Amino acid sequence: MGALRTPREKWVEAGLQALAAGGVDAVRVEALAKTLGVTKGGFYGYFADRDALLTEVLDAWERESVDDVIDRVRRMTDDPLEQVRLAGQLTFSDKRLLPIDLAIRDWARRDPEVYRRLRRVDNRRIQLLRDAISTFCSDPDEVEARSLLAFCMAIGMHIVAADHAGRSRDEVAARASQLLLSLSTGNEPA
Repeated sequence: MGALRTPREKWVEAGLQALAAGGVDAVRVEALAKTLGVTKGGFYGYFADRDALLTEVLDAWERESVDDVIDRVRRMTDDPLEQVRLAGQLTFSDKRLLPIDLAIRDWARRDPEVYRRLRRVDNRRIQLLRDAISTFCSDPDEVEARSLLAFCMAIGMHIVAADHAGRSRDEVAARASQLLLSLSTGNEPA
């Protein structure tokens, strides 16, 4: 009986984990084989080269962080604003997806193909925001501005290291979300 091969999905998953932990330079065939406890020979049964693996890593990230997230939130609720909140939680506060997303953003700064992929993903994500904000705001310029600000906030919360004058980061984020995702500012007279 022949030896069992390490499934293709295990190589892709190991690539995603290496990317999240150390960036694209950490996704190396030898290192992945060591992590999986196998020889690198099995890798070439599935992939022509490292670039082929990296393409599949990007495919898996896009599927998991956009397709699966959007499908999941649409099954959970019909409310577009709640879909946005849930999508943000699933994507940008997830211990799995967030580190991969941040690593891909860094990689995209140096690789035009990865940048094109990231742009496609971000366009799908921001469309979810546009759809939600359009439910209470009819001005297309304001919809676009709020969508951009909300998306920048979701990503920037993981990059900006500022203090918030006696308020917790979570308090400030909740207030910013309230301002961006509703017509009410919370300062209207009673």
